[in-house]
Amino acid sequence: MKKIFASLAAVVVLAGCGNGAASGGDGAADKSIRIAYQAFPSGDLVVKNQGLLEKALPDYKITWTKFDSGASINTAFVAKSLDIAAIGSSPVARGLSAPLNIPYQVAFVLDVAGDNEALVARNGSGVTDVASLKGKKVATPFASTAHYSLLAALDQAGVKESELTIVDLEPQDIQAAWTRGDLDAAYTWLPSLASLKKDGKVLISSRELATAGKPTLDLGVVSTAFATAHPDAVDAWRKVEAQALDLIASDPAAAAKSVGAELNLSPAEAQDQLSQGVFLKPADLASAEWLGTEGSVGKLADNLVSAAEFLKKQQKIDAVPALADVQKAIYVKGLPGVLG
Repeated sequence: MKKIFASLAAVVVLAGCGNGAASGGDGAADKSIRIAYQAFPSGDLVVKNQGLLEKALPDYKITWTKFDSGASINTAFVAKSLDIAAIGSSPVARGLSAPLNIPYQVAFVLDVAGDNEALVARNGSGVTDVASLKGKKVATPFASTAHYSLLAALDQAGVKESELTIVDLEPQDIQAAWTRGDLDAAYTWLPSLASLKKDGKVLISSRELATAGKPTLDLGVVSTAFATAHPDAVDAWRKVEAQALDLIASDPAAAAKSVGAELNLSPAEAQDQLSQGVFLKPADLASAEWLGTEGSVGKLADNLVSAAEFLKKQQKIDAVPALADVQKAIYVKGLPGVLG
């Protein structure tokens, strides 16, 4: 919660920027969309770079704001300064749980974490596996999917959180601390992960943790107020996100060009980083494994409850939400038709 309150003032300032009529999409006449994006390789960056949503919704004023992690995005939703966001599944599980209880809904799956998130030990640190992290200093962005995965990896290895020092750093700050030699290990995501791997060893990846029953995802969420007032705009957003997934599958070089432009990477570097994630086919999102349909919400709800149960066990949230409440937070209106 420390990060949430620490950044609240900045979020309130953000809420006051731009169109003063914007207030979480409470009114159908307010044609503005405030979108939070994160700097990791995904179809969301393709949508932003190519202006796909602007082309689909020419009557809307669309504002994209970069956030460093899901914790600050949750804070922005609490302040009612966002309508749509790209955010990890662990922060979403927190957001849907007490004490936050954020009124937003999951409307898209951007990617499933694979080798694009991992725990890396710095060369010379003496760390050879997760168990040898005892007594070491490890960084990760708190309340992120990487933080969740770090805790899951420690739990799997039988290491207590109290047996090491975990510091809260955003990805770019992790890189700086790593360069100074201040850290023994870090759990982070691309593109910062690529820098750490140059002089470090991967101990475990999110792909491996998913296989062990602790999957993490990057999700697209929309405020309930905005979805109620602007269902057609939400449909348009889902359609262009699906278009981006199709491009990643059919023409990865073209997708990489857009992603590279957003991340200041060469097309080759961006394509390599995209290849490390797991991207679903748009039609799969409406399957029983993921979002599901209006008649039957998918297993993504169970995934989020499972993440909340783990976070409660780790004393990171106050209570686990009921499955029925989480199912209501999966936005399945119009699926599968809207995905094509």
